[in-house]
This record gives sequence, C-alpha cells and structure tokens, in this order.
Amino acid sequence: MNPNLSDWDDDLPPEPEEAYQDLLRALRRKSGFGLFFVQCTPVEADNLIVRLPQEIPQKKIAVLRLVEAIDNLYQPVAEFIKNKQVDILLIKGLEYSLYKYEKRNFGEITEGQFSNLTSVPHILNHLNQQRERFRDDFPISFVFLLRSFSINYFIHRAPDFFDWRSGVFELPTTPEVVEQESNRLLDEASCHNYLKLSHDKKIEKVLEIQYLISEKDQTEIYRGSLLFELGNLLFAMNEYEAALISYEKVLKLKISNYSTWWYKKAETLRKLGRYEEAITNYDEVIVVNPDDYWAWYHRGLSFSELGRYEEAINSYDQAIKIHNKDIEIWGIRGMAFYYLGIYEQAIASYDKAIEIKPECCAGLYYYKACCFAKQDIIKLAIENLQRAIAISY
Repeated sequence: MNPNLSDWDDDLPPEPEEAYQDLLRALRRKSGFGLFFVQCTPVEADNLIVRLPQEIPQKKIAVLRLVEAIDNLYQPVAEFIKNKQVDILLIKGLEYSLYKYEKRNFGEITEGQFSNLTSVPHILNHLNQQRERFRDDFPISFVFLLRSFSINYFIHRAPDFFDWRSGVFELPTTPEVVEQESNRLLDEASCHNYLKLSHDKKIEKVLEIQYLISEKDQTEIYRGSLLFELGNLLFAMNEYEAALISYEKVLKLKISNYSTWWYKKAETLRKLGRYEEAITNYDEVIVVNPDDYWAWYHRGLSFSELGRYEEAINSYDQAIKIHNKDIEIWGIRGMAFYYLGIYEQAIASYDKAIEIKPECCAGLYYYKACCFAKQDIIKLAIENLQRAIAISY
C-alpha cells in the first residue's frame, strides 16, 4: 500500500522567496490601515527595503529607521509622514526599545517564559493603548521588520495591538545566510573596535549577535564564538553581569580557546569586585598556559584588592619572570611591599620601574619619598619629592 504523501510537507516552513511573494500579494491588496509583521534578519530587512519599492511601484513606500530607544511611536510616525504621501511604512529598529527595557534578558526569553512576565515594555504598552489612534489617524500599511523573539513580545506583551494584524510573514533564514552573517560579525569583532562604537551601535551589535546565537541553523562552533563576542561587547558596555553570563555559557560548550574564555570570565569577575572567584578563574588559565603574563598580573591585582599582599607579590614575581619590562607591574609590586611595611623592597621595585621609563616616573618618585619618610630618612624623602615635582612641572 502506498502511503499518502499529499500533505507530507504541511508543517515545513515556507521557502524565503515564497514567503516574500506572499507578503507582496498582501501589500498589493491592502488599502488603508493595516499591520504587517515580518520576521527577518537585519540583512534580509535591508534587502526587503530595496526590493519592495521596485516590486510595488504603484504604492508609495517609506522607511522609518529607529536608531535609539523610544517609548512613543505615534509621535515619530506623525512627524515622519507629515506632508508626505505614504501608502506603506516600513519600520526597522523597534528592538532598541525592547532591549532598553529588558537589558540582558532580551532575546533569551523562551516561549514558555512570557507568561511569567509581570510588566510590559513602555513602547508596547503605548501601542496597546494607542491602537485606535493609529487606525484613525494613519490610513497606511505599517510593516514592522522584526526578529523572531521581537514578534513574540508583540504576541505576548502587546496582544491588543497585535490582534489587529493583517498578516505575519516569516522570511526563513537559510543556513548559508546564518554562516555568512556569523562570519561577518566575527570578522568585525575587536574589543578595541567595540570601545569606539556609540552606545546605540553597541546595542545594534548585541541584537545582531543575539539573533544569530538563537538561530536554529547555527552550529555549535559559531554559537560559542558569538557568545564570546557577545560577552566582549557587553564588557565594553560595562554590562559586566550580562558579560559574565555569556562567558559562562561559552565555557559550558567546552570547545576551543578555553584559556582565553577563562581569562575573560576572570576579568569580568574582577570588574564586579568578586576577587576570590576571579583568582580561581585566573588559576584555570594558568593551568592551561603557565606563561600567561596577564593572568599572573591580574591574579596579583585581585590578591592586592583583598589585602593579601604576600600572595599578590608571588603572582607579580611570576609575571616578571615572563616579562620584566613592564613599568606598571614593578610599580604595583612596590605598592604591595609598601603596604606590608617592607620599604626597602618597595623602593627597589620603584627603582626598577624608573629604570625602564625614567621620563614618566613622577608618581614613583613620590612613592619612594613616602617610603623614606616612613623610615624617617627625611633628606632622601625631600630629594625624591623634588624629583617628582621636577618631572611633573
């Protein structure tokens, strides 16, 4: 007996072009007010923005790009379309407003967790309350270009507004696009570059990375690399708690670059003032790579923050065995000896630092002066203060 295969593919997602054609037909037919939700990646959204005016030339299409968080969409729309003929308004960037409200949880709330949420992002509360004004004042088709988890926010947190939808269209992301976009973001990745980005650009990067991490076609290797970059980006935004969550997720994957990820987790813990935990994580780095200068260096800083100066000095000494031309480590080693009251050793460390970079040592001469003063060697204390003043002025 032959099985009935007539409906074998009913549950499969549509092909990207098929979904796009469905959207085209719906927009061509619609006149007056309408709400359309399109699930797509930022790259697919940009492609759609280019294609739609070419495919529907009989309709006036405009694009409202939101580049920062807002609590009120009505006013920006009213100002944007004032004195313009608009039939279809594409809206991109609403995720900024959702991210502002949810912070590190955005993009990670699963379907089953929405029922546990007790509050509503301000922008969605506004849309719920103002839907009649949108219908009465704007006889146009609104097309929201959103990621999948953003549409879930509308479904669960703005049901009054979402219930008026004219259609929901999913532009499926192919595995090739997921890989291509992952490579692009990883190629652009750099802690130095992240620091140069504006706050809004950093958020845009966070949203892009979060989307690709959650993609069903994402590979484990890329997911780990993207989680690490998400942590680096959040670290650059001083969102240390959120960065820590990303680094911990990476470590659970147990894939390559293990010592690097332990190091970044340790650095984040140090920024959070969780010095004991930071030391434990620096130890993990050192087990894998005993010659990691920065792990020894920052391990020492963590001990110093705890007032455990002998252990700090041991870490500094290990770092110096690896690289002994860093003025900073000689200086902080000197401070550890100073706090222990071992002034001769403190002075010896300061002298090492001065030897490396004599033109930048006003502070070190000052600390030497303090050491001599503590020993009642007033003449040398004054001489070092005079050197500090001479360099400073």
